[in-house]
Formats: sequence, C-alpha cells, structure tokens
Amino acid sequence: QVQLVESGGGLVQAGGSLRLSCAASGRTISNYFMAWFRQAPGREREFVAAISRSGISTYYADSVKGRFTISRDNAKNTVYLQMNSLKPEDTAVYYCAGSSYYSTNYYYSETYEYWGQGTQVTVSS
Repeated sequence: QVQLVESGGGLVQAGGSLRLSCAASGRTISNYFMAWFRQAPGREREFVAAISRSGISTYYADSVKGRFTISRDNAKNTVYLQMNSLKPEDTAVYYCAGSSYYSTNYYYSETYEYWGQGTQVTVSS
C-alpha cells in the first residue's frame, strides 16, 4: 500500500504561482498512475491533471490547460503540480491520488485507490 502526503499549498495573489508536491511512501510510485484533484467548498471533487507511470503522457482539465503542469520524479517518489497564472476560481483543497491501473476514466475520482489528505490553495483577487 502507498501513502501519499501533499505539501506546498498556501495563499497567493491572482496571477501568482505555486508548486504542489505529493510525496509517496510504502511503495514506489513508478507502479502507479498519478493524478491531482481539487475540491472547493460546496462543490464536488474535480479532476485537475494526471500523469502516466513513465511520465510521458499527461492529461489536463480544460480549466487548467496551459496554466498547470503535472510532473513526476520516480527516483524521489514524488509527483508535482506546478500552477501558474492562478485565478481565484482555483481556490480549493488539492488532493493527490494514485491508481494501480491506467483507465480511460482517469478523470473520475472512483478510479483511484489511494489519496492524500489534501493541501489548501487560496488565490486572492
């Protein structure tokens, strides 16, 4: 079983940047398809980005495409989410997730077996 811990959240002004990290322990994340989701108050958890085991393939929600970049360093057992040009509507708790299997339904939270505890990102206008 793999444990996931997110870090890097915080308060930033609109237009600013943050980099989130997801550190894994227990097993090497090279075995897992990884993703980031977010959940704003009163809203359902939504897909943000995903990355294949090798890191070659990446997938993004339309709302973040061109602004966010997902990456992974399997040697460091860590997944990252670089967030640029942040907007107030990006405010949410961001969660790291892992799946033992690739699925074409990578944008569904039900696809993922492992979750971190989340890190708060707040973007002020």
